Amino acid sequence: MTAVATAPVVRTEARSRAHEIWRIVRLHTVNPSIFFGIPWMILGAAWAVSIIITLIIRAGSGGDVTTEDLDNMRYSWAVLSPQWYLVAVGVQAIAYTFSFALGFGTTRRDYWLGTSLMFVLTAVMYAVAIATLVQIEIATDGWWLGAHMFDALWYGQNWLLDFYTSFALQLLVLFIGASITTVYMRWRMRGMMILLFSTIALLLVAIAAITLAGSWPSLFAWFAAIGIAGVFSVVLALAVVSAIVGYFVIRRATPR
Repeated sequence: MTAVATAPVVRTEARSRAHEIWRIVRLHTVNPSIFFGIPWMILGAAWAVSIIITLIIRAGSGGDVTTEDLDNMRYSWAVLSPQWYLVAVGVQAIAYTFSFALGFGTTRRDYWLGTSLMFVLTAVMYAVAIATLVQIEIATDGWWLGAHMFDALWYGQNWLLDFYTSFALQLLVLFIGASITTVYMRWRMRGMMILLFSTIALLLVAIAAITLAGSWPSLFAWFAAIGIAGVFSVVLALAVVSAIVGYFVIRRATPR
């Protein structure tokens, strides 16, 4: 009898770049609570608190509540409550998946592109939701109570502007969290300390320079001139810069 050795079949065809990038997006959705669960819970809790506060105001005034009392809620930052957690989402997105992704053969470039796509999709989803909830709140006169949870701060001018500002802000906080994590993975705690103290030093130098030059009025006038859309275009540009910096850092980051 003649034994025939059969070599294992090895797949040699290269996966497409789009396939690899989409695989990273799917990896980030393995634990959906990070991107989709906890942020919605935070937003829902903030909405519930806003409604309760409105009911307390109405009860305390015997139902004779003035428009000024309720309009003061427009200065509430409750609509931004999920933003602070999205920084942690950016951190967790890298910390929980980077090592695993490299383990199944993903390149650092594809990993960062896939993560960036996930951030963009997440920012679009929440921007659509918030912009729509603003319009619902306006249409129902504050959920039929005069409450201002979403129709607050700069929100409420039109749907497109609300979407754009929310998108830019959420993309920035996501990439800030992710980029900070890449610094830790590349240089560990020493890099984090250098980043922290360098950021503080730069802020102090900028504040001192503007103050000594007496340029605060000019700076505020410039922000007023470019308007809300212009301000958040700057925010979006900072998000892009954070994404680029994170990409170059993660190229040499060491998985834990």
